[in-house]
Parts: sequence; structure tokens; C-alpha cells
Amino acid sequence: MSEPGNTIENVDEEVNLFLQKWSAIDWQEVTWSILLLFLEIILALIVFFVLRRIGRYVIEKIFARYIEEKHTVPNRLNTLHKLSKNIFNAVLYFFLVYTILELIGVPVGTLLASAGVLGLALSLGAQGFVSDIVNGFMILLEKQVDVGDVVQIKGLTGTVEDVNLKTTQVKDFDGTLHFIPNREITIVSNLSRADMRVLIQIPLYPAADLNLVREALDNVNQTAIPDYDEITIAPTEISFVPIDPGQLAVQVIMYTESGTQYAMRNTFYEKYVSALVNAGIRLPKPALLLSKE
Repeated sequence: MSEPGNTIENVDEEVNLFLQKWSAIDWQEVTWSILLLFLEIILALIVFFVLRRIGRYVIEKIFARYIEEKHTVPNRLNTLHKLSKNIFNAVLYFFLVYTILELIGVPVGTLLASAGVLGLALSLGAQGFVSDIVNGFMILLEKQVDVGDVVQIKGLTGTVEDVNLKTTQVKDFDGTLHFIPNREITIVSNLSRADMRVLIQIPLYPAADLNLVREALDNVNQTAIPDYDEITIAPTEISFVPIDPGQLAVQVIMYTESGTQYAMRNTFYEKYVSALVNAGIRLPKPALLLSKE
């Protein structure tokens, strides 16, 4: 059991040793070192922001020139534009973090050298990430989708907002933005690569005057279709098809530019219904209700 006097002497020795080390510190040198480190970090940030501004300017100029020369389709150009900016930002941020860590004394080189061991440990957990990258690369390489395309993916239908190596972003028609991992994309139905078919069927009563129906719809086609440049192939015929046992419908088929098929279907459905009603043709309630939706 130590004596109280010895304990007090030990505490005094430790305090004196601490005071000696504290007084031996060259605080002026420490202050200058911190100030120099702060200035170096500020300089690195300035270089980063300057390079980012210059890089974005160059990317915008390059793609603006391609748009003027029309070397490719706009959707494809938007996809490459966003991808170029994402890659440029990722590389720039990597070098910024690397530089700051080196300045504050973190051995980045040693960490990167040991990354192989860490990568081996995480290889099983990173399989999904690698699959996203590989599949995303193939989607871009094969030009399966572009920004602005209307697509069907995993049961979702919407407009492509962004395509990168990790995810594909699709905005649904109700405004919901879906982030789809690229490894989940096995089938892509692109609705924007060709003219789209518009099928319009209007229910009729079996006793309807079919000649009068055909005449009313022909008048609509002759007067209205020339006003819509979106229609690439006008209706060639007006036919009558059975839809349910004992029920009949008049059918019209036209083709429109991709992305406009829904608007054209709704527009001409209303025009056809209005023309039939004005011609004195009675329609079942479902047809009248659909025309108001």
C-alpha cells in the first residue's frame, strides 16, 4: 500500500512533466503550420471550383455545337450530356477529397494499397453494385433508352429522366419519380423509337345507322386531322367490330409521333363522340362518360 506522500509526489512530477512539454511547444510554428494548411485547403477548393466551372462550360459548349449541327437525336444527346456531367463531377470530387486528405496527413496511398484486401472482404456484398454498373454500361452502349424516351420497365410506364451507370430514373405520368437499379432491368419496352398506333373504339347501339356513323366520322377526319402535325398516318378506313356479345363499336386506327398518342386518342375520341351526337346518333352511356374523362 503506497503512502499518501508518495502519491502526491508522483502527481507533482506528472504535472511538472506536462508543463515542461507544454512550454517546449513552439506555438508560433504550430500557428503558422495550421494557417498554411488552411491556405492550402482554400487553394485546393478554389482550383476545384475553377476546374468545375471550366469543365461544365466546355461540356455545354461541345453539346451545344452538336445540337446546332444535329449530329444525333435530341434524346440521345441529353443522355450523353447528363452522363458526361456526372462522370466529370465524380472524377473532380475524387481528386478534391484525395488532395485534402493528403494535405491533412492521411496516408491515402497506403489506404488505396490496402483497398484490395478490403475489396476482397466486401466482394460478396458488392455483387449487386457491380451488376448495376455492368448492366448500366450495356444499356448506354446499346442505346436502349435515352433521356426523354417513354418506356415500360418492370411494369412501370413513364418518361426517362436520367440514365447512369447505377440507376435509371423514370417519371410516371402522375409525377412519381422511380429509381430503378440497372440490375433489375431485364426487358425495356421503348415507346419512343417509332410511330405509335392510336386505336379508338366507340360503343354503339346495334340499331345505329352505320352509314350515318361512317359519314360523321369521315367529316371529322377530313376537317380536323390536317390541323394536327403529330398524326403521321391518317385513318384509312372506318370499321365496325363486335366488342361484347350483342354489342358493336365503331373503330378508327391512326398513327402518331411517339409521346403524343394519348393526347391524340383523347382529342379525337371527344371529336368523334361530339360528331355522332350532333348527327343524332344515340350512344350508350359508357361512350358518353369516356368522352368527358
